[in-house]
Amino acid sequence: MKMKPMPTAIFAADDILALGAYDAIIKAGLRVPDDIALAGYADLREAVEIDVPLTTVRQPGYEMGKAACKRLIEKIKNPKNNKDKKMVFKTELIIRKSCGNGTAQRKGLT
Repeated sequence: MKMKPMPTAIFAADDILALGAYDAIIKAGLRVPDDIALAGYADLREAVEIDVPLTTVRQPGYEMGKAACKRLIEKIKNPKNNKDKKMVFKTELIIRKSCGNGTAQRKGLT
């Protein structure tokens, strides 16, 4: 919070870090999203329980775990198969108030 110039937005690596940033922003006497927009990654339940619900990226956790287990079983059954397999999962941007979503939508940024 001592950076010069002050950032206008923070995109944290995950929601837990974003919630920590939220606390630091509030303790510094600043407001989310008026002073600093904020977003995280994971869509934790706690992300919607704060005063200004957190914008986040939602991942299909169950499907990712299922695919990882399937790949692990394949590796165990055939350890000589060292081919990497690319897996792509659909993610979803969940826009909530912490990013100043009204402003972003008006500017055509969403």
